[in-house]
Amino acid sequence: MANIRDIKNRIVSVKNTKQITNAMKMVAASKLRKAQEKIINARPYADYLDMMIRTVKYKNPATDNPFLCCDVSEENDAVSDVQQTRRVLIVITADRGLCGSFNSNIIRSANTYLKNHKHVDVVCIGKKGFDQLKKHTDNIIDKYLDFFNEMDFKFSRSISNKMIDLFINKGYQRIDVIYNEFKSAIQQNIIERQLLPIIPIESDVVSETDYIYEPDEDTIINELGEKYVDVEIWRMLLESSAAEQGARMTAMDNATENAIEMIDELTLMHNRARQSAITTEIIEIASGAEAISD
Repeated sequence: MANIRDIKNRIVSVKNTKQITNAMKMVAASKLRKAQEKIINARPYADYLDMMIRTVKYKNPATDNPFLCCDVSEENDAVSDVQQTRRVLIVITADRGLCGSFNSNIIRSANTYLKNHKHVDVVCIGKKGFDQLKKHTDNIIDKYLDFFNEMDFKFSRSISNKMIDLFINKGYQRIDVIYNEFKSAIQQNIIERQLLPIIPIESDVVSETDYIYEPDEDTIINELGEKYVDVEIWRMLLESSAAEQGARMTAMDNATENAIEMIDELTLMHNRARQSAITTEIIEIASGAEAISD
């Protein structure tokens, strides 16, 4: 049986760990509430803007506007002469760990995407994704680290401006994003979606109203397209931030519960070891007393 002093040292160590994990859980819970407020406030505007731009595309299938044309479907991507399609994959992870499988699931999905598609350049948002993906690909063209501590929309806009420049001016034909969507503190969904070109909306939710454009159709589409990319990237970052805090809170809660169970087990071991030592001492005293009396 382990030495009593060693067991006591382990109990102290686990108690210290429990205090740390419990504090991290409380911090994550506080950040989660703030992140939830931001994403709840952002979703209605983002959803309505998304509906507007997709409706415009549905009503203008023949437009040559770059935001709405050059659609690259997965079906066509299987054709050999279309496999030269140049893509950008945005991978959104956290800057820190200790959040369960939050980062590893995203990285696994990104690696699967890179295996299934050729000619893909990667943009990493979040330190954990960059640290892992740089080991598997040399096609990382940009990275954005240490963003989630402040969550500044100006920073998000710099990312969207970069993506618009890549799509409009640099010859990339499609931009996809992989990120964690926030559902609840214990549930995050991995989302893989096409950011550009903009996918048309389903016909059954399109308004029959004919639009009158002022000043002109192309200017309106350009304005909507830029706002769409701005807002969608900002929403994805907010979703990822909230999902990260939810995952970290859950992971730290599980770690705290595991520490409590370990403390109980070590306390039981300590009591048994102490009882065994006391019993041994009593036997030795009784044996000595018996030997003297003889």
